[in-house]
Amino acid sequence: MSSFLYSLGQFCFRRRGIVLISWVLILGVIGGAAAMFSRGFEDSFTIPGTESQEALDSLEVTLPQMAYSSATIIVVAPEGESMSSTSITDAVAKSVDALAEIPHVDSVQNPFDSTVTGLINDAGMAALIAVQLDVSRVDVSTETTDAISAAAAALQEQIPGSTVTAGGDAYGITGVSLGATEAIGAVIALLVLALTFGSLIAAAIPLTTALLGVGISAALIVLATAFSTISSTTPILAIMLGLAVGIDYALFILSRYRAELGQGRDPMEAAGIAVATAGSAVVFAGMTVIIALVGLFVANIPFLTVMGVAAAIAVAIAVVIALTLLPALMGVLGPRLRPRSSRRTPGQPAAHPFARRWVGLVTRVPAVTILIIVVGLGALALPARDLQLALPTNGDSEPGTAARTTYDLIDEYFGPGQNAPLLLTGSIIESTDPVTLVDEISAELSTVDGVDYVALATPNANADTAIFQLVPTTGASDPETADLVSRLRDLAPQIEQEYGVDLQVTGVTALQIDVSQRLADALIPFGLFVVGLSLVLLTIIFRSIWVPLKATLGYLLSVAAAFGVTTLVFEYGWFNTILNVEKTGPVISFMPIILMGVLFGLAMDYEVFLVSRMREDFVHTGDARAAVRSGFLSSAQVVTAAAVIMFFVFAAFVPQGEGAIKAIALGLAVGVFVDAFIVRMSLVPAVLTLLGAHAWWLPRWLDRWLPHVDVEGSGVAHIRELASWPADGSVIAAEGLTKLGPRGVIVAASDLRTAPGEVVVLRGPRGSGKSARALMLSGRMPIDAGSVTVCGFVLPEQAGSVRRRCALIPCRSTQNAYADVARAASHRGAVIMVDDLDTLRDPAARQLLHETLTSVVAPGSTRCAVVTLEHLERAADVLTGVPIRVVELAGPGSQPRPSTVLTGRI
Repeated sequence: MSSFLYSLGQFCFRRRGIVLISWVLILGVIGGAAAMFSRGFEDSFTIPGTESQEALDSLEVTLPQMAYSSATIIVVAPEGESMSSTSITDAVAKSVDALAEIPHVDSVQNPFDSTVTGLINDAGMAALIAVQLDVSRVDVSTETTDAISAAAAALQEQIPGSTVTAGGDAYGITGVSLGATEAIGAVIALLVLALTFGSLIAAAIPLTTALLGVGISAALIVLATAFSTISSTTPILAIMLGLAVGIDYALFILSRYRAELGQGRDPMEAAGIAVATAGSAVVFAGMTVIIALVGLFVANIPFLTVMGVAAAIAVAIAVVIALTLLPALMGVLGPRLRPRSSRRTPGQPAAHPFARRWVGLVTRVPAVTILIIVVGLGALALPARDLQLALPTNGDSEPGTAARTTYDLIDEYFGPGQNAPLLLTGSIIESTDPVTLVDEISAELSTVDGVDYVALATPNANADTAIFQLVPTTGASDPETADLVSRLRDLAPQIEQEYGVDLQVTGVTALQIDVSQRLADALIPFGLFVVGLSLVLLTIIFRSIWVPLKATLGYLLSVAAAFGVTTLVFEYGWFNTILNVEKTGPVISFMPIILMGVLFGLAMDYEVFLVSRMREDFVHTGDARAAVRSGFLSSAQVVTAAAVIMFFVFAAFVPQGEGAIKAIALGLAVGVFVDAFIVRMSLVPAVLTLLGAHAWWLPRWLDRWLPHVDVEGSGVAHIRELASWPADGSVIAAEGLTKLGPRGVIVAASDLRTAPGEVVVLRGPRGSGKSARALMLSGRMPIDAGSVTVCGFVLPEQAGSVRRRCALIPCRSTQNAYADVARAASHRGAVIMVDDLDTLRDPAARQLLHETLTSVVAPGSTRCAVVTLEHLERAADVLTGVPIRVVELAGPGSQPRPSTVLTGRI
């Protein structure tokens, strides 16, 4: 991958104009489409397979108006008057008539109608006008809500001194608003970048690329509302995460680019190296975040899956922009990004006196450091036991909005349960007296603990379905309401036995309770998913058992601490004034699972950038303690800058963010701070110092089984190291070629050179590694060690290019020998690899192969061939007249014997 990124970085640097114009066009096209086709956001949470959702779907058929959206107007009488005043009742009656004329209004309930109960409060000071629409929430137009609001305003004018507002389901959040407070995060990011780079020009680049990525992501999400139901929290989460990772990813690559420029490299070469090295880590970090976010599907909740996919798209766009637009901007600015000679480039240990003191402090007595951190974070996590979860209601909307004002007034005058009605439905198709049956069931439901009153009990027009609307004594987010739903469901079998009616509990409140429960149930499976993923990924990267275990423990501590602090603020009320948290209570239900997914990716990000350098230094020096120190000093500045930026980007969404996003933003800010500064930069050095060389231990069998992943870009360094090797023009050059197998060494430090126009024969018994050599040299088997180039391409990094230039004839296993030889003969590649020639039986194939090898050694030929066999005499007819160089191989893992040159008949 690093070789591809190297080429990509140089291409974007070279074709900077095309790249820049392409990204601007992408933003313009997607933004224009979003403006034309978007439908708005909908905070209606569905959850297939639950009782509440199935009942609601059935209700859309039997009594569709109950499943459609609605609005509520609350009328509060002037001080000193009551709602029974004739002037008020007359004004309300006129308003009801006016409301009924509004398009898409299906029916309007007059609170003073003798057939209606529960719409006037006990004190007679307030009344509710229920407006039923004939469209779903997503189809409610602003014209409809504006007309209802205008009718409410007109009613208030008719009743001087009164308070009249309109709200309800139709007035849910339909848009995304970002205030000046959120911009503070971007400003702080710019300041941190300026301090890190010592240049405003360099500092502006990561912010510019991140903002472009956020713009494209937000436009895509808005456009997607034309085809899918998307909650209002989705774009905020995507913007918040996209901005944070977009800045960080650009920071990592730009830091490496400036470091390469500081060493005197050509700008285009520096861009290629930066994208190949730091870019490889960025790709890995981005992939971990994306996998974790897409992994939210395990909850089996559609809106959460959409939210995870949207955020994952924002991260993916940030990665692609960092790999393409960033090197294009490097090309535009060129050497102007070169650090001044008097200024140390990022990554030099001498530039970090505080970092030297800090790593010395935490590693002086590592056991004490570990104990303090684990105990401290464990204590901080304790309040998480009291964390309560619920989905947002209009009570979480911005203060001053129609939805929030109406919600608060209803809560004040009618109690919290009026904002959280429950619907019960049941089939009564077999009843001969549906009205009496409904009344009897209603009377029994009214006695259930937690039910304030039964607001509605009626059969539908076809008399086949009973509808009950219950008003609980508690609000939607109160745990008592969830208990009431459980009691009603437990009562359902008794109702069915007594009355023959199978009741189902549904409605928005019940649906939200079911969603919250499903989310809570998904936490453990999702936690196992991300923990298992982190163990696998880090084991592959660091070839260690202890490093992944330590990283996973640190991640769990970070998540637990974030949950604990969130509970302190939103449940206990700590720092509410400072953080502008208006009321305490449950946090949004999907906060824990979102937090776990996002923090997983970020934790792996910091782990890779810090620990990979420690591992590299340990491999080179063998001194585990010194490697921890040097690796920390090399990475601390950039990781610190990245974590500070991400912390402030998340924290900026807390003071003025909408209610649903506040808890997520606070949890992410705390999680990033704890994970970066306490876990990764304190706990990790202490643990690795305590373990010493044992930290890098991995069972040999597991090392062979695991794939190799280059996240440090070392492959590009290898390619550049062998760029001018070999100098003698050999088509194949190998030094120290080594292959390890389950039972030991297969090929041990083997050397080979093959010139143009030459045929080399590798002769040896079974187990001598001749076939392994053929497969490795043709790019079809990974090598474990050595310097190897074939046709100018380096193995194993450029194995794909080698395979395209090397034709392989597997004589022992071929099903159609002649066809394989014919393909090799017509192959335009420079190398022909013939494995186990002495097992080839087809005479026609042998003759064609003889002709092919003869052409290889013809004067002026640029091709070469490598032949492996055990019995040279069995290949006499194929090799007759062909000058060959024989390399004798001994037993398994042996060095080749000195070459023997044979010409003519064998």
